[in-house]
This record gives sequence, C-alpha cells and structure tokens, in this order.
Amino acid sequence: MSAEVSSRYRPGRLLNEGKTKQIHEVEGDVSRVILVSKDDITAGDGAKHDVMAGKAAFANQTACNNFRLLKAAGIPVAFDEQSGPTSFVSPKCSMLPYEVVARREAHGSYLKRSPHLSKGQLFSKLLVEFFLKTKDRRWKEHSLIADDPLMIYDGEKIDLFDPAKPIYTQTPFLTLRPDEVFEHQGEQDLFPDMAKMASRIFLTLEKAWQLEGGRLVDFKVEFGLTPDGKLLLADVVDNDSWRVIRDGGYIDKQVYREGGALDEVTENYRRVADITGGFRLPEQQIIIWTGSTTDDTSPIEKAIAAISPVKVTKIVCSAHKEPVKAVGLLQKAVQETPDAVVIALIGRSNGAGPVLSANTHVPVITIPANAKEFPEDVWSSLRMPRNVPVLVALEPANAAQAALQMLAGRNPKVYADVKTDLESRAFNVMEL
Repeated sequence: MSAEVSSRYRPGRLLNEGKTKQIHEVEGDVSRVILVSKDDITAGDGAKHDVMAGKAAFANQTACNNFRLLKAAGIPVAFDEQSGPTSFVSPKCSMLPYEVVARREAHGSYLKRSPHLSKGQLFSKLLVEFFLKTKDRRWKEHSLIADDPLMIYDGEKIDLFDPAKPIYTQTPFLTLRPDEVFEHQGEQDLFPDMAKMASRIFLTLEKAWQLEGGRLVDFKVEFGLTPDGKLLLADVVDNDSWRVIRDGGYIDKQVYREGGALDEVTENYRRVADITGGFRLPEQQIIIWTGSTTDDTSPIEKAIAAISPVKVTKIVCSAHKEPVKAVGLLQKAVQETPDAVVIALIGRSNGAGPVLSANTHVPVITIPANAKEFPEDVWSSLRMPRNVPVLVALEPANAAQAALQMLAGRNPKVYADVKTDLESRAFNVMEL
C-alpha cells in the first residue's frame, strides 16, 4: 500500500459522524476537514452491521489511491493528501444531497427496477442515475416509503420513485418543488455537470481497473461545493462505493451484502487497497515526424489538444536523405519515453513512414501529405514488405485520433478523454 502519508494535520472538533466515517475540523485551518474511516461495515440501510478489523485502513487507502489518480487526471476532487493510515485531508465542502450512480452493467437495484433485464446486461452508453440522499425515510417534513429514492428532475419538479421496484409499474410516490430540495444558488444547473463529471470519473477508474484485470461495473459518488461554488467530487470512492468483478467474482462490498464471511470480505478489501495502489497515469508521447521545418504540423497538434493533450515530441529529419540519423533519433526518443506512437507527416514518396516503422517497436502512422495532389504517392505507404507494419491515414485529425486510441489502452485519462466523445454518440440496445 502507498506510503504517501502526512502527519502535519491534527483533527479538531468532530463535525459529523456516519456509519463508516467521521469528519473533523483541522486544528488551525477552518477551510479543511479530516475524514477518518471506521472499521464498521453495513448493508441494507444499516440493518446488517459488523466491525471488521482493518477495514478502516484498507478503505482509506483505496479512497486515497483513487483520489490521487483522479486528481492527476485533472478531475476536481475534495482531496489534499493522506494524513494517516485511516484518514485524509480535504477542502471543506457543502455536500449536495444526491447519490450519483453510473452503471456499465446491470447489477443490484437496477435489476429490481428493470427485472426484464439479465444480470450483467452491458450498457454501451453509461447510465447515470440520481438518488435523493435521505435518512430514516424522511425528507424534511415529508415521510418517504424508502430511503435514497430514485429521483428524476425535469427542470420544473422532482419526482421520487421507490428504488427497489420495477420502474414501469410506478408513478411518483412524491413530487417535490425545486425549492423543497435546492439550497444553493444555481443548484438546479449542476445536474448536467454532475452527470458529466460522474461519467468521466467512472471512465478513468474503468480503465484503471481494466489494466489490473478487473471490471468496474457500477459505482456511487457524491459531490460538494466549495465556498466559491466550485463543484468537487467529495466524500470517498472506496470498496463500499462500487462493484468490481475480478477472476469471475465480486471483490467489493457486494460479497458482504450477499452473506460472505468476514475474513473473505476483509481479504477482498485488502486486495483492493493493494491493487488500487497501482493506479497511475503512465508517461506517454506522440512523436510527430517531418522531413522539413516548413512542414505544417499544426493540424495534428490541434487535433491532439482538442481530444487529450498528451506530450508531443517533434522531430525533423529526412529519412530519405539521412536514414541512419533518422533511425538514431527515433531510437533515442523512444528510449526516453517508450510508451509512444509516431505520426509521420511526409510528402513526396512517403518513404519515411515505412523506414521508421521497420526500425521501431512502437506504432507508426504515416500521413501522405501530397496524396490529394499526387494520389499515386499513397502506394509507397500501402504496399509494404513483411515486418513493415506502417499504418496510413489521409487526414491529420484521424491520425491524431488513432494515435490517442492506441495510447488510451494503457492510460486511464486518455481513455476517458477518447471515450467521452464515443459515449456522447452511443446508445443502448437492451437484450431481453
């Protein structure tokens, strides 16, 4: 597990305590809080409750590992640093009363609301749902038939539904006015932002788990507002927050919900803390190769920046005139950052792309720069001998997209950047 722990923060007054954590002020700093995990584990809205030795440390480590990854990926998170084995420091936020759930597959309560679907139904487009966070089946002066009801906000009213019954058999059991729920100026406008942020968080963690041999199928997150109104991922994302399948079975809290032995649950929490300790963003680069300083690479660079601004290394060398030098420059660049893709913007006979491809293990995409004027030049990039796997793209934007897709297979942030656009164009076809 990670050793990135700071002890310079001391917990002060207890502000709040829930089933699995405490929130303390930071001594001498009212702008921050310390979240302390507890060894308690619960299920069924607290109907099932145990104290699991070691759970606090494992859950806290998992949350800190996740926050570090998400923060590195540019996602605004309520996390400063880990302050102890069972605690971390966070900016003080006003929590929003919503649980935001993202689903890649149908599991848990979703199957209760959609019993016509099979367990594990894949959603090509992430499903994002909102639940009103409640306690003791009450919302202010209203009695509820269930805690944390499914909520649908249509811009004018908030309809609440039983989260454990088929949705197509229900009408709202309660309809609330926005002013009965919203407490912050502009809160009604935050729902698209929360949905987009939840999707990006999910995609980032989805790829991180894929790289570790796991499958993130759903998760629950909560958001908060800073005093200046900035939306942050707040609370924790730990092994209580998601469902993850690895080696054919759950390795999360679902095992506890389904009656698994405490020692098995503890071992899963330990494994997850260790696995998430490997979550990180790799160092990667796209090498843009040209044969002359007059070659315009700006369309490629703009296309990369518009999708996912990874490191770009520019090399100018004519592989036709100086093949030995070209191979040396390529080998040096790849030695410094091995996780790379080459985009060769080459005119004339286009031979540089194939030469580079034949002398490196990294993918090479060549753009025949003069293909529109001299279409026959394309053949010098297409008809290749064995062991010259050069790829060809006629449009710079497509070459940039292809390079990023290659890097996305090993990079949670680039994956989220690339997949976000795909998600916006995807739709779900349900298999009954």
